[in-house]
Amino acid sequence: MFYREAGIFKTSYAADQALFRIPLDRLFVIGVVVAAIVVVPLISNEYWLGSIMIPVLILSIAALGLNILTGYCGQVSLGTGAFMAAGAYMAYKIATNFTWMPIPLVIVLGGLCAASIGLAFGLPSLRIKGFYLAVTTLAAQFFLLWLFQKVPWFVNNSASGVPTAPPRSVFGELVTGAEATPEARYLFVLAFTVVLAVIAGNLVRGRIGRTWMAIRDMDIAAELIGIRPLHTKLSAFAISSFYCGVSGALWSFCYINTVESSAFDIFRSFMILFMVIVGGLGSVLGSFLGAFFIFLLPIALNNVVTTFGLPIATETISHIEFMAFGGLIVFFLIVEPHGLARLWQIAKEKLRLWPFPY
Repeated sequence: MFYREAGIFKTSYAADQALFRIPLDRLFVIGVVVAAIVVVPLISNEYWLGSIMIPVLILSIAALGLNILTGYCGQVSLGTGAFMAAGAYMAYKIATNFTWMPIPLVIVLGGLCAASIGLAFGLPSLRIKGFYLAVTTLAAQFFLLWLFQKVPWFVNNSASGVPTAPPRSVFGELVTGAEATPEARYLFVLAFTVVLAVIAGNLVRGRIGRTWMAIRDMDIAAELIGIRPLHTKLSAFAISSFYCGVSGALWSFCYINTVESSAFDIFRSFMILFMVIVGGLGSVLGSFLGAFFIFLLPIALNNVVTTFGLPIATETISHIEFMAFGGLIVFFLIVEPHGLARLWQIAKEKLRLWPFPY
């Protein structure tokens, strides 16, 4: 009755191609963002903000970047963790060498450095694809982490090899480093998440997004109608790597407060890939749903064991988590390949027709 297009008249192309065609969708998203800014910091404690909300938002940015490359452009990548590490290490170098530079600009420049590296590793995508491209990005995962570990220049010749992220402030409030409050770090990360999500939503609806999807669906036909495969694929690699680089910089500066390669290992790459598959390939919303679901699943399993006092060892719980991840991926690939985002879309379609039969 209230979730309908009936009575909504569009008088321009801009209105017809709006991001939210139904006003209730726009109000819902605005309400979620306002609640995230105002309500969540008020009702959440230090654990929820520092250990759950901040990493989930950062991983959502990384999943969004991988979804641009894999879900929208159809290019498989297993090097997400390496591009996150590139953003983290380069942001650390910039922050320590240019101490006057504002921290938001430092994070963005770290993402741009990761984008340039993504361009280099995206060049083979013109000649190879599928499994072979995945192996190429996997090589990037191992090579970049080895480079950051073996070259002391990236950590300013730190004796430990794991330097601490420098504290930085915005408008006089610390937003990075161990001294920053969880509320300040959360709002800083949330600002990046909202801005990057809006940019991604508009990119995939525009000309660039349509060329990505044309390459994904049938690259030969796309080339025949005038789409340049190299330009299109490299733009996807660059933007995807930029998102991953920003998330890696935020991970080091706002979450773990250190710059270490072990935080961006191959498991991190697989974890983000799981988020994209479970959340929904080719969906901005799916990146957020997958990040929340995959990150909160191990926490939920541990809470169930603790609450009910089940006699299960910690090592066994870890194995159960891997089994659950694998089972969920197989389930979604068979039952609903478009993931949680598709289930949400089906629920909205039923609501639009309610109370009439579907």
